[in-house]
Amino acid sequence: MRPGRGGSRSDRHKKPGPGENRARTFHVGTPGKIKPITEDDLFRLIEESDAPAFILILDSVQDPHNLGACLRSADAAGVLAVVAPKDRSAAITDAVRRISTGGADNVPFVQVTNLARTMAQLKEAGLWLVGTADRAERSIYDLDLTGPIAIVMGNEGEGLRRLTMESCDHLVQIPMHGHVECLNVSVATGVCLFEALRQRQYQK
Repeated sequence: MRPGRGGSRSDRHKKPGPGENRARTFHVGTPGKIKPITEDDLFRLIEESDAPAFILILDSVQDPHNLGACLRSADAAGVLAVVAPKDRSAAITDAVRRISTGGADNVPFVQVTNLARTMAQLKEAGLWLVGTADRAERSIYDLDLTGPIAIVMGNEGEGLRRLTMESCDHLVQIPMHGHVECLNVSVATGVCLFEALRQRQYQK
Protein backbone atom coordinates (compact mmCIF):
# COMPACT_ATOMS: atom_id res chain seq x y z
CA MET A 1 0.00 0.00 0.00
CA ARG A 2 1.30 3.42 -0.89
CA PRO A 3 1.37 5.99 1.90
CA GLY A 4 -1.11 8.53 0.65
CA ARG A 5 -3.85 11.01 1.26
CA GLY A 6 -5.33 11.55 -2.18
CA GLY A 7 -2.68 10.08 -4.49
CA SER A 8 1.03 10.26 -5.11
CA ARG A 9 2.89 13.49 -4.54
CA SER A 10 6.09 12.32 -6.22
CA ASP A 11 5.13 12.81 -9.88
CA ARG A 12 7.26 15.93 -10.16
CA HIS A 13 10.36 14.08 -8.96
CA LYS A 14 12.87 12.13 -11.02
CA LYS A 15 15.66 9.83 -9.92
CA PRO A 16 19.06 11.50 -9.56
CA GLY A 17 21.85 10.32 -11.79
CA PRO A 18 24.68 8.20 -10.36
CA GLY A 19 26.95 11.19 -9.93
CA GLU A 20 24.48 13.71 -8.56
CA ASN A 21 25.29 15.27 -5.21
CA ARG A 22 22.66 15.31 -2.45
CA ALA A 23 23.32 18.91 -1.50
CA ARG A 24 26.20 18.26 0.87
CA THR A 25 27.24 21.87 1.21
CA PHE A 26 25.66 22.59 4.57
CA HIS A 27 28.51 21.20 6.67
CA VAL A 28 31.86 22.83 7.21
CA GLY A 29 34.45 20.23 6.33
CA THR A 30 36.91 21.16 9.07
CA PRO A 31 37.27 18.36 11.66
CA GLY A 32 35.22 19.08 14.77
CA LYS A 33 33.52 22.10 13.20
CA ILE A 34 30.42 20.72 11.52
CA LYS A 35 27.80 23.36 10.83
CA PRO A 36 24.30 21.96 11.48
CA ILE A 37 21.59 23.05 9.09
CA THR A 38 18.54 25.05 10.10
CA GLU A 39 14.90 24.12 9.61
CA ASP A 40 14.76 26.56 6.71
CA ASP A 41 17.70 24.73 5.14
CA LEU A 42 15.88 21.44 5.62
CA PHE A 43 12.81 22.53 3.72
CA ARG A 44 14.92 24.12 1.02
CA LEU A 45 16.70 20.79 0.56
CA ILE A 46 13.34 19.06 0.21
CA GLU A 47 12.06 21.64 -2.26
CA GLU A 48 15.18 21.48 -4.40
CA SER A 49 15.57 17.69 -4.38
CA ASP A 50 15.25 16.05 -7.79
CA ALA A 51 14.24 12.75 -6.20
CA PRO A 52 11.35 12.07 -3.79
CA ALA A 53 12.47 13.34 -0.40
CA PHE A 54 13.97 10.70 1.92
CA ILE A 55 14.32 11.92 5.53
CA LEU A 56 15.27 10.16 8.76
CA ILE A 57 13.76 11.39 12.04
CA LEU A 58 15.34 10.24 15.30
CA ASP A 59 13.04 10.82 18.26
CA SER A 60 15.31 11.38 21.27
CA VAL A 61 18.12 8.96 20.45
CA GLN A 62 20.53 9.68 23.29
CA ASP A 63 23.46 7.32 22.88
CA PRO A 64 26.28 8.85 20.78
CA HIS A 65 27.19 5.40 19.45
CA ASN A 66 23.63 4.88 18.22
CA LEU A 67 23.51 8.34 16.64
CA GLY A 68 26.81 7.73 14.88
CA ALA A 69 25.65 4.36 13.59
CA CYS A 70 22.35 5.85 12.41
CA LEU A 71 24.19 8.61 10.54
CA ARG A 72 26.43 6.02 8.93
CA SER A 73 23.42 4.07 7.69
CA ALA A 74 21.66 7.27 6.61
CA ASP A 75 24.61 8.27 4.47
CA ALA A 76 24.91 4.80 2.93
CA ALA A 77 21.18 4.69 2.12
CA GLY A 78 21.14 8.12 0.47
CA VAL A 79 19.07 9.94 3.10
CA LEU A 80 18.59 13.63 2.29
CA ALA A 81 18.76 14.84 5.92
CA VAL A 82 18.44 13.63 9.52
CA VAL A 83 16.13 15.43 11.97
CA ALA A 84 16.22 15.19 15.77
CA PRO A 85 14.81 17.22 18.69
CA LYS A 86 17.20 19.50 20.55
CA ASP A 87 16.15 18.19 23.97
CA ARG A 88 16.95 14.68 25.24
CA SER A 89 18.95 13.84 22.14
CA ALA A 90 22.60 13.23 21.35
CA ALA A 91 24.34 15.95 19.37
CA ILE A 92 27.15 15.72 16.85
CA THR A 93 30.44 15.23 18.72
CA ASP A 94 33.88 13.94 17.77
CA ALA A 95 32.83 10.51 19.04
CA VAL A 96 29.70 10.56 16.86
CA ARG A 97 31.74 11.63 13.86
CA ARG A 98 34.23 8.82 14.43
CA ILE A 99 31.52 6.17 14.78
CA SER A 100 29.66 7.45 11.73
CA THR A 101 32.83 6.97 9.58
CA GLY A 102 32.00 10.07 7.56
CA GLY A 103 28.22 9.98 7.80
CA ALA A 104 28.11 12.94 10.18
CA ASP A 105 30.19 14.97 7.71
CA ASN A 106 28.04 14.17 4.72
CA VAL A 107 24.41 13.95 5.85
CA PRO A 108 22.77 17.28 6.79
CA PHE A 109 21.69 17.14 10.45
CA VAL A 110 19.12 19.46 11.99
CA GLN A 111 18.00 19.62 15.62
CA VAL A 112 14.59 21.22 16.07
CA THR A 113 12.89 22.81 19.04
CA ASN A 114 9.46 21.28 18.47
CA LEU A 115 9.59 17.90 16.70
CA ALA A 116 5.81 17.53 16.40
CA ARG A 117 5.56 20.91 14.69
CA THR A 118 8.37 20.02 12.28
CA MET A 119 6.65 16.73 11.48
CA ALA A 120 3.44 18.62 10.70
CA GLN A 121 5.41 20.92 8.39
CA LEU A 122 6.95 17.91 6.67
CA LYS A 123 3.46 16.62 6.00
CA GLU A 124 2.54 20.00 4.51
CA ALA A 125 5.60 19.71 2.30
CA GLY A 126 4.21 16.47 0.90
CA LEU A 127 6.03 13.83 2.92
CA TRP A 128 4.43 10.77 4.46
CA LEU A 129 5.67 9.95 7.95
CA VAL A 130 6.35 6.28 8.63
CA GLY A 131 6.95 5.50 12.29
CA THR A 132 8.25 2.27 13.78
CA ALA A 133 6.58 0.55 16.72
CA ASP A 134 7.03 -2.99 18.05
CA ARG A 135 3.27 -3.50 18.34
CA ALA A 136 2.33 -2.09 14.94
CA GLU A 137 0.18 -4.46 12.89
CA ARG A 138 1.73 -3.74 9.49
CA SER A 139 5.18 -4.91 8.43
CA ILE A 140 7.54 -2.39 6.90
CA TYR A 141 7.86 -4.80 3.98
CA ASP A 142 4.15 -4.34 3.17
CA LEU A 143 4.31 -0.55 2.77
CA ASP A 144 5.23 1.32 -0.40
CA LEU A 145 8.20 3.53 0.52
CA THR A 146 9.01 4.89 -2.93
CA GLY A 147 7.43 8.34 -2.55
CA PRO A 148 8.50 11.31 -0.42
CA ILE A 149 8.83 9.89 3.09
CA ALA A 150 10.34 10.36 6.51
CA ILE A 151 11.26 7.24 8.48
CA VAL A 152 10.67 7.93 12.19
CA MET A 153 12.66 5.96 14.78
CA GLY A 154 12.21 5.99 18.56
CA ASN A 155 14.81 6.13 21.28
CA GLU A 156 16.73 3.32 22.93
CA GLY A 157 14.36 2.58 25.80
CA GLU A 158 10.82 3.78 25.19
CA GLY A 159 10.61 3.96 21.42
CA LEU A 160 8.49 6.71 19.92
CA ARG A 161 6.98 9.24 22.26
CA ARG A 162 3.18 9.44 22.22
CA LEU A 163 2.91 12.73 20.33
CA THR A 164 5.52 11.61 17.82
CA MET A 165 3.64 8.38 17.24
CA GLU A 166 0.37 10.23 16.80
CA SER A 167 2.01 12.51 14.24
CA CYS A 168 2.91 9.57 11.97
CA ASP A 169 0.76 8.65 8.97
CA HIS A 170 1.67 4.97 9.25
CA LEU A 171 3.12 2.73 11.95
CA VAL A 172 5.11 -0.33 10.94
CA GLN A 173 7.13 -3.05 12.63
CA ILE A 174 10.10 -5.17 11.63
CA PRO A 175 9.07 -8.86 11.71
CA MET A 176 10.90 -10.75 14.46
CA HIS A 177 11.21 -14.53 14.45
CA GLY A 178 13.63 -15.20 17.31
CA HIS A 179 13.48 -14.81 21.07
CA VAL A 180 14.55 -11.16 21.37
CA GLU A 181 11.73 -8.64 21.55
CA CYS A 182 13.32 -5.80 19.61
CA LEU A 183 16.40 -4.59 17.77
CA ASN A 184 18.85 -1.90 18.78
CA VAL A 185 17.69 1.43 17.33
CA SER A 186 20.70 1.77 15.06
CA VAL A 187 20.18 -1.75 13.67
CA ALA A 188 16.45 -1.15 13.21
CA THR A 189 17.22 2.13 11.48
CA GLY A 190 19.49 0.37 9.02
CA VAL A 191 16.83 -2.25 8.28
CA CYS A 192 14.16 0.39 7.60
CA LEU A 193 16.38 2.67 5.53
CA PHE A 194 17.65 -0.09 3.33
CA GLU A 195 14.17 -1.51 2.75
CA ALA A 196 13.19 1.97 1.54
CA LEU A 197 16.34 2.13 -0.59
CA ARG A 198 15.62 -1.30 -2.07
CA GLN A 199 12.14 -0.21 -3.12
CA ARG A 200 13.29 3.16 -4.46
CA GLN A 201 16.29 1.72 -6.29
CA TYR A 202 14.40 -1.09 -8.00
CA GLN A 203 10.93 0.37 -8.48
CA LYS A 204 9.60 -0.21 -11.98
